[in-house]
Amino acid sequence: MIKVGILTYHFSDNYGALMQAYALRKWLLDRGVSANFINYHPTYVEEGGRFDRPWNLTLWRKNATILYMKLAKLQRRILGNNSMLAGFETFRRDYLGIQGAALRSVEELRSVAAKHNILVCGSDQIWNPSIHYGLDPVYFLDIPGTKAVHKIAYAPSFGRSEIEPKYYAELNKLISGLDAVSVREASGIEILESAGIAQGLARVMPDPTILLGHFDELIGKVSDDDGSVFAYALRTDQVIRSAAMQAAHIVGGQLYAPRNTHQRWRDIGEGVVPGPVEWLVMLARSRLVVSNSFHGVALSVVLNKPFIAVSLPGKRAALNARVQNLLKVAGLQDRVITTVDPERIRQLIEAPIDWEATNARVAAVRAEAETYLDAEIAAVLKGRR
Repeated sequence: MIKVGILTYHFSDNYGALMQAYALRKWLLDRGVSANFINYHPTYVEEGGRFDRPWNLTLWRKNATILYMKLAKLQRRILGNNSMLAGFETFRRDYLGIQGAALRSVEELRSVAAKHNILVCGSDQIWNPSIHYGLDPVYFLDIPGTKAVHKIAYAPSFGRSEIEPKYYAELNKLISGLDAVSVREASGIEILESAGIAQGLARVMPDPTILLGHFDELIGKVSDDDGSVFAYALRTDQVIRSAAMQAAHIVGGQLYAPRNTHQRWRDIGEGVVPGPVEWLVMLARSRLVVSNSFHGVALSVVLNKPFIAVSLPGKRAALNARVQNLLKVAGLQDRVITTVDPERIRQLIEAPIDWEATNARVAAVRAEAETYLDAEIAAVLKGRR
């Protein structure tokens, strides 16, 4: 049997990150291949990693970021919600099949990665260079000892519409080591071309939640509408707080807001701490979803749930490209708001979504994605005969 190893942010205590990870593995399993996550969890992603020559004042921004992340991690460990964290761990064990200790370095990773026929770096913002670390070669499958392994990029995201030119040369080199290249957003193609990567080398592929297209194994067929508004906020409560409260007033239902591990604002409506499956069920049963999160919007589209997408304001606005690209594919660009206009919110709530047309558009990109992945799997099977 073909063995596929997936590298993504499967370890993140984030509902959307876990859903996209689940969806990619589930799709591969349904295709009859053996798929598992390589348990790479570098400390720099959520814990900051090591300080870099703190005596060098020119590196103050980098080291300040590392310090902030270390303090935030400590705060979550001391003050975080234990039931929420336990729910994430349970989901990783039961639905992602995560086993064994985390792999922290390339040296620990190489022998594990080499045991697979295919490696997939899959979706989420794994190509988004961080202030304190930059690009991680592992998430481009640049791993020593894996030269003979087939390497596929499936819909990774840069998380923004552009990256600093200082990364272009490294990005070009890393991309050259992949056998198949795709990105999640059209803006990702523009970034690659700006880095000097040949036009047409990469393709746009949908997020794994769109690729899978259903979550029946997790939630079954949810038909009940409990009349609630489900507000899923990440990074900030600006704009989305007022928008969700206004929407709940119009709908006349309870306003629920799942907390997240990085939340620095008071609850929007009634704060809840569901596990990942319960989170998805709450979204599916609501009357309306209001979200500034890519996966909050993506899962609303997949589950045909009426939604309002709220743009991130200010310095975070560059992150809006992810949702904008998704909604352009779905033909639902008009579901985005940037400011709180009660009349506009009422119009969006009352305007029916043509789900038949949307589903047809989404099915077309799903079919393209399936062809892309099937071809890469077939190429490996052919090579083994």
